[in-house]
Amino acid sequence: MFERYEKQINYEKIGRIGQERLQQSKVLIVGCGALGTVVANNLVRMGIGHIRIVDRDFVELTNLHRQILFDEEDVANSMPKAKAAEGKLQKINSEITIEGMVKEVNSRTIEDFIKGMDLIVDCTDNFKTRFLINDAAFKYNLPWIYGGALGTSGMVKVFIPEEKSGCLQCMIPKPPDSGALPTCDTAGVVNTLTGVVANLESNEALKYFLGFIEEVEKDLVFMDLWDNTFKKIPQRKNEDCPCCVKETYRYLENKRPEATYICGQNSIQINLGQDNMNLAEIQQRLESKNIQTRRNPYLLSFEAEDVEIKIFKDGRAILKNAKNEDVAKSIYAKYIGY
Repeated sequence: MFERYEKQINYEKIGRIGQERLQQSKVLIVGCGALGTVVANNLVRMGIGHIRIVDRDFVELTNLHRQILFDEEDVANSMPKAKAAEGKLQKINSEITIEGMVKEVNSRTIEDFIKGMDLIVDCTDNFKTRFLINDAAFKYNLPWIYGGALGTSGMVKVFIPEEKSGCLQCMIPKPPDSGALPTCDTAGVVNTLTGVVANLESNEALKYFLGFIEEVEKDLVFMDLWDNTFKKIPQRKNEDCPCCVKETYRYLENKRPEATYICGQNSIQINLGQDNMNLAEIQQRLESKNIQTRRNPYLLSFEAEDVEIKIFKDGRAILKNAKNEDVAKSIYAKYIGY
């Protein structure tokens, strides 16, 4: 049972007892893209006992340069990232539990996803979800690891609620406005950076699970790989913070469905809070109107009005090349219905 972990067990700070701790640990990975595939790969290979991966998206060709668990066959089959990752990871380590969940992490779902977990690793590409993770983590006293990557610059920060040393809202009072920051569509991202950021996230998770809490990095680690510079930036707790001090969780309490822009794909996701969509019925209706479709066990694909549309069983739709959110909502209503 321990043979596969022999090399890390030989490291004095892990040993057999440390390996047993890892195998008893449970992690929620939010997002399975450039960061999430690397984090999931690391945690599976180090022997974390239960890994839950939640991702709303499917594999596209532009993912392959940095998202290490996917291949061209996944692109051809429009495989959901969470399921494609689950299948590959289970072949790497069949001794652990791996859950790939084709869902969106939002204010209506996150509390179910964090149940039974010991740690949350942020592998998302937007601050809206990170503020939601922060609310849930501090409400339920769960540590979480923030990671971000853009261009050649990245950041990593660990938040441990029980230490009462501050949260994401202490560091950033509110999410940046839409369009206020560059995205991977406009600024790009280098795959060496996403690997470094995700490896640092994985390393902090390792230290946490081994019980070396005092050695977990408490500062914000900022890096620029083009200049080969790394900086540690101390963060201060805001004694008037609405989240970690006043214990109000506005992002968690906002249960409204919405449209959101997906970085890196020129896509908009529509989520109207529906569930258990009958994809076969929708497919039949579309094909009766001479609209060609493709369906796999997870989603239904078709094109209309120069927009590529993928509908998931949980009611979400991702519309690629829609000009804006209003256009996306209009197409959703026309072809799928509210």
